[in-house]
Amino acid sequence: MSTTHYACDLLAVSEAAARIAGIVHRTPVMTSETLNSRAGRQVYLKCENLQKVGAFKYRGATNAVLKLSDADASRGVVTHSSGNHAQALALAARVRGIPAYIVMPRTAPAVKKAAVEGYGGIITECEPTLAAREEAAATLVANTGAILIPPFDHADVIAGQGTAALELLEDVPTLEAIITPVGGGGLLAGCCIAVRGIKPTIRVFGAEPLGADDAARSKAKGEWLPQTAPNTIADGLLTSTGQLTWPIIRDQVERIFTVTDDQIRSAMRFIWERMKLIVEPSGAVGVAAVLSEEFHSLANIGTIGIVLSGGNVGLEKLYW
Repeated sequence: MSTTHYACDLLAVSEAAARIAGIVHRTPVMTSETLNSRAGRQVYLKCENLQKVGAFKYRGATNAVLKLSDADASRGVVTHSSGNHAQALALAARVRGIPAYIVMPRTAPAVKKAAVEGYGGIITECEPTLAAREEAAATLVANTGAILIPPFDHADVIAGQGTAALELLEDVPTLEAIITPVGGGGLLAGCCIAVRGIKPTIRVFGAEPLGADDAARSKAKGEWLPQTAPNTIADGLLTSTGQLTWPIIRDQVERIFTVTDDQIRSAMRFIWERMKLIVEPSGAVGVAAVLSEEFHSLANIGTIGIVLSGGNVGLEKLYW
């Protein structure tokens, strides 16, 4: 499979894995007989909710920060994020000993803002629109000279996210399919490059909320469509796919499944109660999709890996 026209390739993901080893957790893969029974197939959960900062985002942020030259790194880093990438970049910057300037929408969960500050990130709040986020980030870059590391549309971030799937396939080489949540698409694109580079026959799927279904609509139409007025409890999946992530998803991902907020709540509650794992709504979307009637109808998938993308949820806000 040629990936020369994509933002990253298997070599970039493999190099990222070596670069971040010993800094980023190699997260466990867990199973549940009850989940297998409900899904009608063997399910393996890659527990990125147990990653540092509580999300897979630490992989991409760490890879991007470590790849900076000493001269660039000394200027610090900037990003805009509703939460998990913000935390990830703040911690990655702290580990390298450089400043991190983080733009966050004022509506971002308090638990995520507190974590960013705890990791030493310097927060600038903005209105909860992509335009406001990008404008505030551009102003910070201009004022500080820091390097912009966006949440998903960045080659080193995509490669870093793909290391989650690289580990999953090493632990479960018999996998026939993999599914991840999709918001901006960094995780899905990176995982796709990783697993299909090693095992071209593997089937790759995305999962997203029905109330934020731009990736599914884009796949159905065969062209990039922007996110419009997203409305879902999965606050980590509110963004459109990016210029770098979309071509990979367009060409290499078989299908995007959509699930309702009620399906997300049900999957989230199952994971909490039966598996004793705390996942946030965005992290439960893949499980919700695999438990759906639509997914049940897929043939020839005996084993599937699901990335539980994150677990950052404030306990004052239970979703059921």
